[in-house]
Amino acid sequence: MLAGGPGDNEDAVVLSFPDGKALVQTVDFFTPVVNDPYRFGRIAAANALSDVYAMGGTPWSTMNIVCFPMKQLPGSILTEVLRGGMDAVIEAGAVPSGGHSVEDDELKYGLAVTGLVDPDGFASNRGVRPGDQLLLTKPIGTGVIATAVKGEMPDADAMEDILFEVCGRLNKAGGEVIRDLKLIGATDITGFGLGGHLIELADASNVTVEIRMQDVPLIPGALEMVSMGMLPAGSVCNRNHYLPRTTVADAADEFLRDLVFDAQTSGGLILAVPPDKLEAAINQLEAAGDMAAHIGSARARKDGETPLYLI
Repeated sequence: MLAGGPGDNEDAVVLSFPDGKALVQTVDFFTPVVNDPYRFGRIAAANALSDVYAMGGTPWSTMNIVCFPMKQLPGSILTEVLRGGMDAVIEAGAVPSGGHSVEDDELKYGLAVTGLVDPDGFASNRGVRPGDQLLLTKPIGTGVIATAVKGEMPDADAMEDILFEVCGRLNKAGGEVIRDLKLIGATDITGFGLGGHLIELADASNVTVEIRMQDVPLIPGALEMVSMGMLPAGSVCNRNHYLPRTTVADAADEFLRDLVFDAQTSGGLILAVPPDKLEAAINQLEAAGDMAAHIGSARARKDGETPLYLI
């Protein structure tokens, strides 16, 4: 940092920039998905950082985005939210560069993130090739579990613990796999759900993706919660929007299908991995403590096919 540190009282920050790198920039913020303010801050920050990791980038600097109801909530809550976000940023190795806050009727928090990426070697939605194998690095079901937590279902505290464990984990290892193995197709799983983001990948790359639903990892309790009607409104919208562009096996479980379209917060990465690099990708993810679920593959799209097959 050249200027703009905590003691400088500046409105902007000046950072040095490495030669031969390009910028990758993103912004994301939302309302709480858990009750604990520290955990919320950590999850929101991890979610924003994920967009950089999904392209094989390295987070370089971040700025807080805060909406806070000062007349309704004590300032100690905001302190904990910011502390959670700061811890995620420091773990990512990025520079926390300040931010901006406004008074609002509802708490919202997130980050604007600037990352570094190799301009000749990054991953994107359009990089999936026929034959690529698809790895998922986190289980799905965060939307359903967050709805159950907000609804104060039995074992809500235990479900919040699980939610924090999944959503608060950075996708740092996945980003390293993209860089080390020079993968060119990847995305993170967030608001459109696993199914929606897979369709985005398939359309951008002009392929069809086949997903083995029995191999898709689920957060414990998610299937039970969706069977009890805990599918949030955003997930219902995903299902209604993307299902017409999906071919679903006749024997598919209805609730498992719904979870495929469950809106995720700080979900995992989908990595499109050439077959000759699959073992190396799995080994590297698992060595870092990440999940490496082999859930499907991509193939050339035929005329009239849907972009997504759930088998």
